[in-house]
Amino acid sequence: MDVTFFARGLAIGLAIAAPVGAIGLLCIRRTLVDGRLAGFVSGMGAATADAFYGAVAALGLTTISSAIVDHQSTVRLVGGAFLCYLGVRTALSHPVLAANPGATRGLAGAYGSTLALTLTNPTTILSFAAVFAGLGLGTTASDRESAALMVCGVFLGSAFWWFLLSGAVGFFRRSLTPERLRWVNRISGALLVGFGMLSLLSLLR
Repeated sequence: MDVTFFARGLAIGLAIAAPVGAIGLLCIRRTLVDGRLAGFVSGMGAATADAFYGAVAALGLTTISSAIVDHQSTVRLVGGAFLCYLGVRTALSHPVLAANPGATRGLAGAYGSTLALTLTNPTTILSFAAVFAGLGLGTTASDRESAALMVCGVFLGSAFWWFLLSGAVGFFRRSLTPERLRWVNRISGALLVGFGMLSLLSLLR
């Protein structure tokens, strides 16, 4: 067992989570509208999905990874449609500055939606498979402990990024007015629909 794999996992988790895409946009929007906790919990859904795909790749669970890749068109269709739905709902929603970010249903929904969106991105498993294969993990039983350490690192690295992002964006929340939040919703919604359409259009290739 090589403990340096934990540090590598931290770096990989941070690197995969950092690019701002649909999930990052959702985290930013929810932080601005509902507070830092809602934004962080949204990010934790993505971190959980990253850890799951990391485990699939690192531990050599070929049955699961093959099923995901074989049905990636269906997975992409579901994910794209869900993004379009979230985008439209976000654009039409009315911002409420007095929202309760600690509401159980709201936090559960925030976590579940980003978990589902990240899981419906088949390129995530391909990215982890490439990285872990390059490191020689998941090929033999002897490296399972190192792989498990790396998966833990991936989860914590991803979670750390969402903690930083929600915390940084949270500083701007006090300066927002209902009108500004309305524009945040409109712009965020339009961008989410754009991400969803790109996912759906990729099915035509």
